[in-house]
Amino acid sequence: MIKIIKNVDIYMPQYIGKKDILIVADKILKVDKDIVIDGVEVEIIDGDGKKALPGFIDSHVHITGGGGEGGYKTRTPEIVLSDIIRGGITTVIGTLGTDGITRSLENLYAKAKALEEEGVTTFIYTGSYRVPPITFTGSIMKDLILIDKVIGVGEIALSDHRSSQPSLDELKRLTADARVAGILSGKAGIVNIHMGDGKAGLDALIEIVETTEIPITQFYPTHVNRNPDLFNQGLEYAKMGGFIDFTTSSDPVFYEEGEVKASIALKICIEKGLEDNVTLTSDGQGSLPKFNDKREFIGLQVGRVTSLYNEVRDAILDGVPIEKAIKFITVNPARILKLKGKGQIKEGYDADIVLVDEDYCINDVISKGNIMMRDKKLEKVGTFE
Repeated sequence: MIKIIKNVDIYMPQYIGKKDILIVADKILKVDKDIVIDGVEVEIIDGDGKKALPGFIDSHVHITGGGGEGGYKTRTPEIVLSDIIRGGITTVIGTLGTDGITRSLENLYAKAKALEEEGVTTFIYTGSYRVPPITFTGSIMKDLILIDKVIGVGEIALSDHRSSQPSLDELKRLTADARVAGILSGKAGIVNIHMGDGKAGLDALIEIVETTEIPITQFYPTHVNRNPDLFNQGLEYAKMGGFIDFTTSSDPVFYEEGEVKASIALKICIEKGLEDNVTLTSDGQGSLPKFNDKREFIGLQVGRVTSLYNEVRDAILDGVPIEKAIKFITVNPARILKLKGKGQIKEGYDADIVLVDEDYCINDVISKGNIMMRDKKLEKVGTFE
């Protein structure tokens, strides 16, 4: 029940020096130098030579699997806890995708509950690619207000040949409902938008912001690094105050076709002063389909949650300060999604902590105060399989 991480360099994500971290049950009770607890049994974790980072937040994972663009045999498998922990992830947001028929919200909810029981914090989005979205109750507002794990809507597909091609009025109504339900429930009520590679890009979101009272922060577009045009438009969108998300799971072939590597996108955003409006997500267990010029399916890979920290680590090794790089997977998503007690190493916050070594490789993972992985050095692992 009581643990102390001793003599560890702490990044909250800002660096605060070498200190101890006192964990009681699932909370961080104290962060200070030379913490001593007498009269009770205490588990000591040696942090010497290691860096303590907040547990990583992956806010876009197909926890029940995804895909299917090439038929039933291309449905990707459900995620397993070991992959989540290997990636240093302690909070996961589950989503459906292209397939909202053979992948159900009920299954998504059940998988989220299972992962919670296994030791990581989970939330989900209601809906899928299509508009009107599928829901539990027949209403976005009811789902957000009445179902504990539902924190937003998505991923709604835009600028994609797999999208349901929703009208602006449909998007306005959907987003307005999500916003009001979020206000009433104290949740983010965010609308997670899957961005395809269509020429329209973010135009629909910008038009809604310019013609209604809906704030730009109600949208959370992802895959914004999928091509140079969308990436550059995304930077302008972030300058307007909007949130954007870059996907870390990829195929080297995609880079050759113009996709911006997430670690490079991260670095560019920091240089442009946009670091507070940007996150990284893995698209874990999602399919990475390949289509030809006729939009015909020709192959796919499977996204990996371990790619999330791999890209952050690549950015750090490329010269990005660690306290800036880790914001994209800790404090930023916690703030955008209103995840209380998440994203920082701070007294009163959840005891979600990742210890990395001098090479920035993950050694230890603590989730909600429980040691999920101990003293195991993990070298960089593959982005996809």
